[in-house]
Amino acid sequence: MSAPRFFDIHAHVNDASFDEDRSAVIARMQEKNVWAIMVGTDLRSSQEVATMASFTDEGIYSSIGVHPIDDRDERFNGPFFAELAVGPKVVAVGECGLDYSRLSDARDVLVEKARQKELFEVQVDFALAQNLPLMIHCRDSDKKIGDAHRDVLEILHTKKNIGGQRLRGNVHFFTQTIDIAREYFALDFTISLTGVITFSNEYDELVRQAPLDKIMSETDSPYASPTPYRGKRNEPIYVEEIVKKIAELRGEDFEFVRSALVENALRVFNITV
Repeated sequence: MSAPRFFDIHAHVNDASFDEDRSAVIARMQEKNVWAIMVGTDLRSSQEVATMASFTDEGIYSSIGVHPIDDRDERFNGPFFAELAVGPKVVAVGECGLDYSRLSDARDVLVEKARQKELFEVQVDFALAQNLPLMIHCRDSDKKIGDAHRDVLEILHTKKNIGGQRLRGNVHFFTQTIDIAREYFALDFTISLTGVITFSNEYDELVRQAPLDKIMSETDSPYASPTPYRGKRNEPIYVEEIVKKIAELRGEDFEFVRSALVENALRVFNITV
């Protein structure tokens, strides 16, 4: 099995927007040698992505977990997820984390934060028990405050003392500052960048200053399509545009960056080629 040309480390091709042409999307990925991790957000979607990965010969892997706010009534069913985790193509736990971007929807903010923290900690413990990296979702109530990231980092610091090197992972769709990113790097976590970097200059310095071995590329398909596909449904093959932009912003050779990002994904998610 040869190495992929590109690796989209966070996608949702199980989403209903792909129902009519999912097979064609996967065929395009295989034609262009684009590998991807399909990410679950609850019990049902986690089962979907684990099944999708297991029935695809090459290039598709899965991450299983419960999103902090997609369904506030959902709990983490440990025994069910443990059965899913035995699959050889389940490579991460998540997306899980904290999302304070819609706290105004909650009846009691303190109760809602406590619920999210408990749900996240259960999944961190699960990842440690399974020796799998985390796929973290984190959104602040205000970027300047950085409250959700501060709480995620506090939990990770506590768990690092227990799990040591087994505690590792990636913060997906990273939209914070380089200073916050460095705190994750110090914990042996990476960050992944999306199509947003192709149409906004807000993250240019983050891309330039982050160590190359600490960043990865993702589409978050079907969302956040990169230029020149703005306004269209996103899909994993568009990850190439994100890689191009990373190389451009860093002033580095495209092939050098492309190869490094693939190696990062294989390393973090313990995938052998």
